[in-house]
Parts: sequence; structure tokens; C-alpha cells
Amino acid sequence: MNEAFQSGAMTCLICIASVKRNQAVWSCCGCFCIFHLVCIQKWAKDSLFLVSSPLTDDDFGKKDYPWPCPKCRFEYKRSETPNKYYCYCGKVENPTVDPWLVPHSCGQICEKEFKPPCGHKCLLLCHPGPCPPCPKMVTTSCHCRKAKPVPRRCSAKGWSCHLPCGRMLLCGQHTCENPCHSGDCQPCPRVSKQRCICGRQTAERLCASPQWQCEQVCGKALPCGNHTCEQVCHAGPCGDCPRSGKRSCPCGKSKFTLPCTEDVPTCGDSCDKVLECGIHKCLQRCHRGPCEICRQEVEKQCRCGKHTKRMPCHKPYLCETKCTKIRDCQKHQCRRKCCPGNCPPCDQVCGRTLGCRNHKCPSGCHRGSCNPCPETVDVKCNCGKTVIKVPCGRERTIKPPKCKQLCSHPPTCHHPTQEKHYCHFGRCPPCRQSCQKMLTCGHLCPVSCHDEALVKQTGNHQFAGPWEQPSEPAFIQTVLPCPPCEVPIPVECLGQHEVSPLPCHSARPYSCKRFCGRLLNCQNHTCMKECHHVTKINSNADGKKAGPECLQCEEECTKPRPLGCPHRCVLPCHPGDCPSCLQMLKIKCHCKLSVLYIECLKLTSADVKGKDLLTSCKNQCPKQLPCGHRCKEICHSGDCPLNCSQKVKLKCPCKRLKKEVQCSKIQEDQVSLECDALCKEMKRKASEIKEAEAKAAIEEEKRRQQAELEAFENRLKGRRKNKRRRDEVEIEQSLWQKYKNLIMLPMFGVAVVMVAWLMVYND
Repeated sequence: MNEAFQSGAMTCLICIASVKRNQAVWSCCGCFCIFHLVCIQKWAKDSLFLVSSPLTDDDFGKKDYPWPCPKCRFEYKRSETPNKYYCYCGKVENPTVDPWLVPHSCGQICEKEFKPPCGHKCLLLCHPGPCPPCPKMVTTSCHCRKAKPVPRRCSAKGWSCHLPCGRMLLCGQHTCENPCHSGDCQPCPRVSKQRCICGRQTAERLCASPQWQCEQVCGKALPCGNHTCEQVCHAGPCGDCPRSGKRSCPCGKSKFTLPCTEDVPTCGDSCDKVLECGIHKCLQRCHRGPCEICRQEVEKQCRCGKHTKRMPCHKPYLCETKCTKIRDCQKHQCRRKCCPGNCPPCDQVCGRTLGCRNHKCPSGCHRGSCNPCPETVDVKCNCGKTVIKVPCGRERTIKPPKCKQLCSHPPTCHHPTQEKHYCHFGRCPPCRQSCQKMLTCGHLCPVSCHDEALVKQTGNHQFAGPWEQPSEPAFIQTVLPCPPCEVPIPVECLGQHEVSPLPCHSARPYSCKRFCGRLLNCQNHTCMKECHHVTKINSNADGKKAGPECLQCEEECTKPRPLGCPHRCVLPCHPGDCPSCLQMLKIKCHCKLSVLYIECLKLTSADVKGKDLLTSCKNQCPKQLPCGHRCKEICHSGDCPLNCSQKVKLKCPCKRLKKEVQCSKIQEDQVSLECDALCKEMKRKASEIKEAEAKAAIEEEKRRQQAELEAFENRLKGRRKNKRRRDEVEIEQSLWQKYKNLIMLPMFGVAVVMVAWLMVYND
């Protein structure tokens, strides 16, 4: 809004002028378009004048005709014509101009009720345009009230759970099958056969409208027996005959009881009904049909109240006196005969010259400035083939239309034909074709045509005094010379590193700013001078060899040494191979126990085996093998061999047999010593003795538990028989219990002897 007001883009659609931030405005409540307050007042007045101009004096002022918005045609009443300047929210009259606020805003909270009304008010600052949707959060249920309430924006609080509605329809037989929706349910879509109200006809109709009338007259005989029912398809009884009972005469003063076949006669009395004038009564005898117009003479006052006259009551009285009041245009008198004071708007034409200065105002007489001229004028291009219509008066400032026809003017430069361009006013645009004139170097000029170039005119004009102001610089058309040739020519640099395309006018040898890069006499380094000219001593020599202008090498020798040699070459930078290194190296042997002094040349020139021999101290290796024995090899590199030749003892699983074997074979699981038959027999006998002892222990535990059980039962019996004497029962011993000592002692002695013999044999 600020940018629109500052740039003048905010335009009043009535006067087609920009709306300023300090002008009184009015905003439509339908389209929210902004107009000048004076323009909209004039628009409303002219609209009411155009509507009321064809009305007669009797119709004027009886109806409040509306006036429309110029843009959206939203209608307003006559009483709603704006007469004061308010801010957008309507709280402040004539709001002050504040550069920090939106133009025509009061800066207060809007507080307009949202549309549709929801009980909340807009909390934005006074703003143009409609209020946004209500942002309040409310907890609402869906339309059918089946889902749980959820928090939603007040502007979108109506939501659907998409479940079937299920409400009973108006037919009372079916339920709504549509998904959850707002408002009333749609009529029942099902079709059924239904009878009309009188029951004569049956038709298939929507279930939503079960009651319907056929178009047949009832025709049933009334109770009088002389007439039939004239009602169309109705329910219930037809009722009594409308001509039965007591009936009144046309004037209503007398009542008669007559058969329904006879008409009621007139009573002969005066009618006495109030006539249309609302003052007098009908003086005729009782009659049928409408009464006559009032013909009594009364003294009537005219509409303006200045004259009186006796005349028939039904005729209006208008005098010939003309109203002398000034109409709302403040220029002309009313001049209407017998005016009651509500003078209509001025119906004369304004006739003032409009802003276009070509026509006069065709609107009704009004105050203030006139509306823009409604006429249009044709504006043509130079050739006259393209025409646009513009409002009258704008033809002096409007730009001519863009014509799609090609310009037919001849070329003004050295080219035979000019570039194709559209119709225009004034001089043709400068030629943009390439010059193509032959230059001194033999190439063609590639730049745009410069036969009619605009050049700023300069001069040493002396001012006569301070009253003489410097004028704007003048431009003249002149022919400019062709610029230097820019055709690229391949040129090699001084050091012959690259070939670059240079403009034809500056094609000469140059320095590429790189390093020279030519190989020096040392055959190891290159010249580090910037690209320069090199004199060739021998025409057959290599072009990459250094010349007398190149640098001389003064560095040390940096050639790589043999692998393992840590010493530098003693010579300065030189061609060819470096001399052999004769210095001594101090290194440790493979076992890291001795220090050896070896000549560098021997060590670097030896192969892998030779290096191992040179770095060995010739003593036994001190490393320990995984089996626990010491390595038997001479000082060596890498891991020790795993084939240990040390002799160790190997025993059978029962430790009775033993044998000496090589340690490496035991580590590789190549040798094993198994038990013989005697060892197996001794194992079997020992296992039998253990099983016998286990069985004896189990039997002994069972007897002990049996004795305890019998003793418990005996104690339990004695308590039940009042301390009766218990019988002593002798427990009969088994054969094992009687002779176990005689069997176990010899077997134990044999086991002790065998164990002692095994121990002696193993040792």
C-alpha cells in the first residue's frame, strides 16, 4: 500500500487520477476499492439523477432508489451516500497522516466482526480490504456430533468425520446415508408408490414428498343435494354447501335464510360503504358490484398549500404557481408547478467545457468539477495503418501506437539497404549492420555502421557573465573512422611456449610471463627467468636447450641416492651419475645385541641375501620359540623357524607308559602314545570297585530310611491306643550286611597294592 501510494499506482476509477495519502477517500464494502470522497459523492448524485429523471412529479420522493459502486455494482441506499472521511475501521473521522502507518489508517485495533459472524472481532490494526478469517482456536465436534471434539480454527470450525450421517429423514422411514455434513439432510432419494390426498390416483414419487394433489375437482355431492364440491383434490369431508345458512345482502345490513338454489336479493337500503377517497360513503341503494367514484364537491387545497378551490372529491387539485426555490445545483430555480417543497435534482444539462477542451459536460447540472470526457479520439501511427482509441484530451500526451508495418524510408548510410524495422515517427534508428569497409591491413571492418554516429559537441565557449547559464551538451551526427582491426592473428611468444591470438593492430612477439623452462647445462634444472628471447648458437641445436641469455645453475646435487644410502653427493649439480659412496654405516645386527660398522657402498649394492649376511653378528639367536625352547639358528632376520629339535617325554593318558620324541612333532600332533591292554584292565577293575561302593552306599541309605519310617509309624500307633505297649520287632539283616566286612577288607588291600605298583612303574 505504501509503495502504491508513493508511486501513484493507486488510482481512483472515477476521475482516473492517482489517490494521495493526504486526500479524503471512501472504500467500498463490497470490493474494497478506494475512491476520492468527492468523486464518489458526485457519482452517487449522478446515478440518482439518471434513475429519477424519467419519473413524474407524483412518483418523485416516494421510493428510495439505490446507487451502485462504480466497480462491483454493489448497491447502496440514498441515505448511505458518504459525506464524511473516515479511516478503514470507521472509528476515527478525518484520520491524521502518519508516515509510519498505512495511508488512511488510524493505527487502532480494527475490532470489526468477522464475516460470517462468529462472536470474535478482528485484532489487526486498522487495515484496508476484508478482514482475514477468524484465527481463534475453538474445540468443536463434527457436523453429526459422533466424533470427539477437536481444537480447530474458528474460521474452519465446521468439519466432517466422513462417517454416515444416520439422521432420520423427513419421510420418517429412512435414515440419511450421506457422509457427515452440515445443515439439513437432503430429501430422501428413494422412490415409492403413493396415493394423492383424495386417494383417486396412484403414482411413483419421491419418498421425501408423500403428500400430493391430483388436478381433478372433487365433484362429490354436497349435503344440500343441489351442488357439488368444487375444491381440487382435498382430504377430509367436503363440508356444508357455501350457499346454505344465513346470507347477507350486498351491503351487509340484512340477512336472509333462503334455499341454496336462490340468490340473495338487495335490501333496498342505502349502501353506506366508504369510497376510495376514504372520506365519503356510497349514497346509492344496496347494489351488487363496485361502488362509483366520489362525485361530491369539497374545498381542496393545492399541493403547495397556497390556493384553495371547490371541485369534485375524486379529482386532484394542482395550482399554476411555479416554485422559486434554488435546486441543489445552487444555480437554477425549481420552476415546477405546485411544488410541495421536495424539489427534485436539477434536470438541466451542465454544458461546461470539459478538461479535454473539445466537448461540453453532458451530465445534469451539478456543483464542483465535471467528470472526464466520455468521448474517444483515434490516435494513428506515422503511416496511418495502426489506430488506437484514447479518451478525448489524451491525444496530446499519449504515445503513438506501435505499428507492425515495416518502415519504407531509404537508407542514409553507405549500405544499399537498411535493416528492417517497424513504422515510427521522426528519424530512422541508427544502422546496426556491420561496416564491412576494407581496412589497411586487408580485413573488413566488423563493427556496427558508424556513418551517422552521435558525438557530443565540445568547445571553449566563454560565458559573458553569471547570468549566462551553461546549456545542455549538443550532439551532432558525424562519420567516425573505423576502429583498429581486432581480427585475431596467431603470434608465438619470445620463449616459444605458446601461440596466442592477438588483435591485428598489435600483433608482435610478446612475453607470456611464464618461466623460461629451458634445460640448463647441468641437465637437471631449468631456467627460472621470465619468458625471454634466446639466441640460437647452432641452428641445428635443440630448441629447448638453454642459451647465453639463460641463468647458470648454482645449486647442489639433488639426484636421488641409492636405496638405503643416507649421505648426500659431495659434488655440485652435475650431469651424469653421482660417484659411489665410501662412508661407513653404524647399524645393529638382527638380534639387536651387537653394533656393526659396514661400508655404505657394500650395503646398498648387495642383494637381499647379502644384506642379511652383512647385518648378522654370527652368534646363536637369543629368541625363545613358542614351545619354550631357545632358537638354535645363527643371528637371522624375520621370525625363527618352528621345527624345534629338542627331545621331550611323551606319556599315555593313564601316565603308565612314557617315550622320548622330538618337540616339533608334538607341536604338530604327529606323535601320540595310547594306553595298552594292561592299562585298560586296570581302569576297568577300578571302575567296578567304584560302582560296588556306590551301590552299597545306596542300599545302606535305603535301610536307614526304612528304619526311621517304621519307628515313626510305631510311635504314631502308640498314641492312638492310649500308650499301649509296643511290640519289639527284630529287623532281619540281609546277607550283604552280615558278610560285607569280610568282602571289603580283601578288596581294599588288593587296590592299595595295585596303586603302589603303578606309582613305582611310572617313576
